[in-house]
Amino acid sequence: MFELPQLDLKDKVSDDEWQLRIDLAACYRLAHSYGWDDTIYTHISARLPGKDEYLVNAFGLAFDEITASNLVKVNLAGEILNDSPFKINPAGFTIHSAIHEVRDDAHCVIHLHTNETIVVSTLEDGLQPICQHAMFPLSAIAYHDYEGLAVNAAEKARLQHDLGNAHTLMLPNHGALTLGPTVGEAFMRWADLQRACEVQVMALSTGKPLIPIAQNILDTVKIQQNKVHTGSTGGQVSWPAMLRKAYRLDPSFAK
Repeated sequence: MFELPQLDLKDKVSDDEWQLRIDLAACYRLAHSYGWDDTIYTHISARLPGKDEYLVNAFGLAFDEITASNLVKVNLAGEILNDSPFKINPAGFTIHSAIHEVRDDAHCVIHLHTNETIVVSTLEDGLQPICQHAMFPLSAIAYHDYEGLAVNAAEKARLQHDLGNAHTLMLPNHGALTLGPTVGEAFMRWADLQRACEVQVMALSTGKPLIPIAQNILDTVKIQQNKVHTGSTGGQVSWPAMLRKAYRLDPSFAK
């Protein structure tokens, strides 16, 4: 049985970097606990404060094996910057690098392949306003057509164009992603998107007519959410609770 190298970077990196490593590793563990992971595939990346350096998962590790110390530090080209025994999946980082490259507010990018986001992103009408959870991603959502495995550098420009200023990107036939200025906000946005997609799949399975939320309500919620749901009064308020949950599940992520 392959034993993972046991790394300890706690006293070898800055306090800011260590805290980011804790938050990002917790995000991976939480994604696993909610069943959002896809074996060793999909990625969550985070930008180091004030630097063009990023943390991402080591290729070959399951989400429940991620720790603060075994996250890999890379640049926008996916080149490894720290002394790590691990490699990364260059194709997996293509999407993340494309977003980090053009969005200064994208300090964290969560890209996952859950069944529900694959289904909803592939529906002709995409995500629909049929539940409160859908209101939040619908406030700034975009779509990017599937072009195959993300190994073509030329796709980056098209992805950047399609994303625009949105914080949620649906990837038909593929999955979705959310981004945010902190791990907590990106996580909250993913949680809302995932729940909205789950509800939509369940609602459509009934075969009954659905009652959409009116446009004027959508517009109102778009204003309200910045005050009570995301940002400093939402995503960042919920994140400490999520972090405590990660510690209860398995505190080994913080090593």
